Amino acid sequence: MSVYNAVVLRSIKRNMSRVKNKKLPTIAGHKLLYECNLRCKMCPFWRRPDSKLLSMEQEIAMMEKLKEGGVSYLGFEGGEPLLRNDTPEILKESHKRFHTSMVTNGWRLEKKINEIHNSLDFLFVSIDGSKEVHDTMRGMQGSFEHAVRGINASKHMVPVAMSSTITRENIDSIGDILDLGDKLEVPINFQIEYDYSTAEKISPEKEKLLGALNMLIDRKKADGPIMNTVQYFEAIRDSWFYGYKWECRPWLTINIDPEGRVVTPCYIINEYSGSDYVWNIDIKKMWNTFDWEPYRTCNKCALSCYLEPSLFKWTRPAMVKSRIIDATIDYIKFSASKRNF
Repeated sequence: MSVYNAVVLRSIKRNMSRVKNKKLPTIAGHKLLYECNLRCKMCPFWRRPDSKLLSMEQEIAMMEKLKEGGVSYLGFEGGEPLLRNDTPEILKESHKRFHTSMVTNGWRLEKKINEIHNSLDFLFVSIDGSKEVHDTMRGMQGSFEHAVRGINASKHMVPVAMSSTITRENIDSIGDILDLGDKLEVPINFQIEYDYSTAEKISPEKEKLLGALNMLIDRKKADGPIMNTVQYFEAIRDSWFYGYKWECRPWLTINIDPEGRVVTPCYIINEYSGSDYVWNIDIKKMWNTFDWEPYRTCNKCALSCYLEPSLFKWTRPAMVKSRIIDATIDYIKFSASKRNF
């Protein structure tokens, strides 16, 4: 519980500054690199060349700036983060400052987990369906087996969830994904595919998506292995199908590209194009002078890193239970099982 308490105390301390600053980021995402060993159809990032990656000194400088800006949670992604040899050291530095998570395709996870598990508070492993469906979408045979082995090797060391992107190619396989979550005893975080201009356009057909969203709402309410809140699926359904907009609060999340540039206003607009180097800016000043108003009713994407924080309010008991109470109970249970494993 000591690590969990430290994260909570850090978050409370940093969030106290929100009394003076109207808008501050709570969550940060950082792409360590664009390079990847897979060729996922829906992803634009492996198609981008890496010009120059951050040194360890620059990674630490970035973290210090994020800490000053009020960030409590830092998530690492790519590309494939485990392709960098210094990822264990980067995660270690992050863990000193933030609740730290990582998204991986799982290919190298089985071999790397012993080096990184003590520096992670949560781990996401991408799986998009059965073996055949997943390997087809990911563009590499063997991807499914590596991901499953990685989950099995990791789930007793660090809390793990599957990360699944719903596309037209796997929307009929959501049941298989849920069954796999039950079998592996890990939850699933779902997201809806966004059609980037430089990737294959495989977002799900509207008619099938409505049925899938309703099914996921029912499965979540029945305690299915789903990490997303009920409100997440309801917000997408009600906005995209019935015209009831949810208010996006993109200022709650800050993203940093592989060269250390701040991505504004969000992950989707301008398709993850960075601007100013994070160590050259005052995040608090930038966040409170940037014009966020045009993006409040955007609703173009369904990225959980934006939608879930935007929906969360202390006045919503169901979300407090799901995101705070249940998460705390799960952490206590995991800590107990880890000691006994």
